[in-house]
Amino acid sequence: MNKNQLSEKWIKASIVGTTWAASEIVLGSFLHNLKVPFASLLLTAIGIVILISMSYIWREKGLFWRAGLICALMKTMSPSAVVFGPMIAIFTQATLLEFSVRVFRKTAFGFVIGGMLAMSWNLFQKVFNMIIFYGSNIVDVYTDLLKYAQVQLNIQFDIVWLPLIILLAIYALAGITAAIIGIKAGQRIKRKPASAGPPDPQKFCYQTGSNNTSFHYSIFWLFLNLGFIITALVLLNATSWFIWMGSVLIISTIWIFRYKRALRRLSKPTFWVFFVVITMLTAFAFNKMQSQSLSNGFLIGLQMNFRAATIVLGFSVLGTELYNPRIRQFFMQTSMKQLPLALELSFQSLPMMIAHLPDSRAMIKNPVSVVCQIISQIEWRLNDVKSQLSRKIFIVTGSVGEGKTTRIQEIVEALKTQNISIGGILSPRIMENGTTIGYDILDIATNERAAFLRIADGEKLPRIGSYSILSEGIKTGCKALRHSHNNKQLVVIDEVGKLELSNMGWADDLNHLLNDSGHNLILSVRDRFMGEIIERWQLKDYTIMHVSESDPVKNSRVIAQHMDQRNIQAATR
Repeated sequence: MNKNQLSEKWIKASIVGTTWAASEIVLGSFLHNLKVPFASLLLTAIGIVILISMSYIWREKGLFWRAGLICALMKTMSPSAVVFGPMIAIFTQATLLEFSVRVFRKTAFGFVIGGMLAMSWNLFQKVFNMIIFYGSNIVDVYTDLLKYAQVQLNIQFDIVWLPLIILLAIYALAGITAAIIGIKAGQRIKRKPASAGPPDPQKFCYQTGSNNTSFHYSIFWLFLNLGFIITALVLLNATSWFIWMGSVLIISTIWIFRYKRALRRLSKPTFWVFFVVITMLTAFAFNKMQSQSLSNGFLIGLQMNFRAATIVLGFSVLGTELYNPRIRQFFMQTSMKQLPLALELSFQSLPMMIAHLPDSRAMIKNPVSVVCQIISQIEWRLNDVKSQLSRKIFIVTGSVGEGKTTRIQEIVEALKTQNISIGGILSPRIMENGTTIGYDILDIATNERAAFLRIADGEKLPRIGSYSILSEGIKTGCKALRHSHNNKQLVVIDEVGKLELSNMGWADDLNHLLNDSGHNLILSVRDRFMGEIIERWQLKDYTIMHVSESDPVKNSRVIAQHMDQRNIQAATR
């Protein structure tokens, strides 16, 4: 099975986008929960600084928008129930920065203009969102309220646009500041590249997957929900109040029963506070400035809120259905097939990036130094990813007693003659009077041997099937595998099966070898467990060598060729 190869540009975009997403998910949730004013400015500034500073060492075109797309899609990991708005904002900000550097090149002027555009988008999106959610009536409410204030305060000039102009100036200034910090950090990194070793693996763990793992996805529901949204919006604009009100309530009830995310959105107190405030302000503004009755203004306010509820809930349920694995598979067949691969890499990297985010005090005190520290981890992660993606897994498989261990021994001996350093363990069968009584553990590097599994009735030892698990065998195996982590090109585990599927045996070492290192692996797997092992560890780039269908000479030649190719790639980095 050959895995689709992930290009270096997408690898870099994945790493940068994940770093941005880590700050969005952790710091963003913290700031929004505290209701910090202008929290979006700080989050956007972090993204601008990361993108600009990284451009001084990674010069590829198209890196900004790709990183923004990765970050936007990873925003779905946020605890917040509302992700579509931030996702659109993140991707647009990255695209605007990309546009600026394409036009003005990667110069200080291009970065400053890009920072201003990216930051200012926050204000434009807030205005657009209000119009989309509440319709054109929200513009009338805004202008009427300001005109009313102008009359009451006896102001002689038009103040309708003044608040927006002031806000735009604040956003633009914040964008310029973020761009300057990114430029300074990038220049410092270019002069003196930061260095960092691998982070402490005890501080994080890798996880894959996404939300809604037990949810029953449906393409039918995806299109049905889209139809519900369109129908509700048409009815809101073209029918009497009792028709659109009843229709929206029915549709919302259906969504609440099927989607927990919709219910979470409705359960937030701020939703109902805005519902009441918008309704009251609309009734007041239309009554005072447009000479309409209070009841008519009140009804217009309700209509605006029902429209907002339809769009907010509708986008939330659409977002849930878009997690459908069939949609992911569709993208794998298109020109965007690199995106799912990059996302998978990003989800693996996310826990590490979150664990190594600096505290907010350090960020405020010395932002340039903090950015340099982050970039050093990004550079290490790039090298780590390249190593992992060039790694190959070879699976020797067959039924019980078919000769898997013997085949691996033959492969190992052949590879040793080619000066390939090999570590790991073998599990030779122990026979007595023609009957299997257990298995030993053999350290390939040192030839140290210990009893591992034995048939023994009545002993109070951990068991797997009819065998007792002996502690000396576990200790010898773990010692051999831990030693192999450091200085071996190829690691053997014979065998991976029922114990590991129960998170026993060599499961922890296999997790480390697959997630935290770039080692080539030879695994012995009984054919009946093959599917479970591949699914449990999400194995991607592997070659199956069936004992009955291949020979050791051919097997060792295939492995050696891969090792040679990998050494050439490492030497050219």
